[in-house]
Amino acid sequence: MKALTLTVELGERSYPIVIGPSLLEQADVLLQQAGISAKSKLMIVTDEQVAKHYLSPLRERLEAAGYQTAASVVAAGEQSKSLAVYERIITEAIQAGLDRKSAILALGGGVVGDLAGFVAATYMRGIDFVQIPTTLLAHDSSVGGKVAVNHPLGKNLIGAFHQPKAVIYDIAALRTLPKREVAAGYAEVIKHGLIADAAFVDWLEQQAEDLWALETEAVTKAIFAGCSVKARIVSADETEQGQRALLNLGHTFGHAFEALSSYASLNHGEAISIGMCLAAKLAERIGFAEEPVYERTKKILRLYNLPTSWPEGMAPEEVLEAMKRDKKTVGGKLALVLPRAIGKAEVVKYIDEEQILTVMREEVEA
Repeated sequence: MKALTLTVELGERSYPIVIGPSLLEQADVLLQQAGISAKSKLMIVTDEQVAKHYLSPLRERLEAAGYQTAASVVAAGEQSKSLAVYERIITEAIQAGLDRKSAILALGGGVVGDLAGFVAATYMRGIDFVQIPTTLLAHDSSVGGKVAVNHPLGKNLIGAFHQPKAVIYDIAALRTLPKREVAAGYAEVIKHGLIADAAFVDWLEQQAEDLWALETEAVTKAIFAGCSVKARIVSADETEQGQRALLNLGHTFGHAFEALSSYASLNHGEAISIGMCLAAKLAERIGFAEEPVYERTKKILRLYNLPTSWPEGMAPEEVLEAMKRDKKTVGGKLALVLPRAIGKAEVVKYIDEEQILTVMREEVEA
């Protein structure tokens, strides 16, 4: 099928998101279209798992088109989003001779995209980069310019806003994903429907079988719809002064789960899946929701084999403390994204902590 393209509208910094099969085979052309000249020296940042499948073919295609390339390969997993790995890539970029006209290519999932983007944002005060996501989960993180590394006390606490020059999303790359990673990616796809598009949620329920099987046309449409929601929000609120915060549905809970598990037992999609269930239950509990949202949220997440129950070994009190360290907390007060209805969410400030704890304790005992 033909690739689909949409644009993140940011004036002179607007950029395309191109979604479709076999796009890695057109990477040289797509980079030229994005303004990355063949005179630019490139560094491809990827992880060990992705490198086995895609690094050599990508380098061969780019070098045949006249690009000079270097590569930095990191360990797969959230642990690579650290200052130590960041410093190592900076060192490798210096040694490879990258200059202010060079560009970084982020070839991989959300970890690689966040890490490589932060390198690009800070190397020589900022150079160009292109997102080349290879996971479903990265359909969210590759769009919008949020780049970061983690601190042991919290996720994404060290970062910047640095928009890519393009997002090149080759659907064929999803074929090599483990099913657990497929499920994790659908958590973010579902999130985009839950916050802004009730009809998309209906469609995701109807198409669950095809989407779980990674049927090309269905997946392309799902990623296009999810990216469209995010692109629309980012275009209106690039640096999260208002409505962009809606994209954090489930994330304040989820980031706490990830940090407390040392980014090991739960992946990002699994953590926010549980977080979205908690947000829905809390919305009903405090009378914020205008319609039942908790059971429907759980139902669609379970259709995609995502967890919806409280993670083992975590106490509600320690989760609450970790939530307070989240960067979305202001003045020590929690601000949570809660659903008003399926397809409609809002930021709610100053929720009583005891109400949050009550909901979490109920989930522990469920």
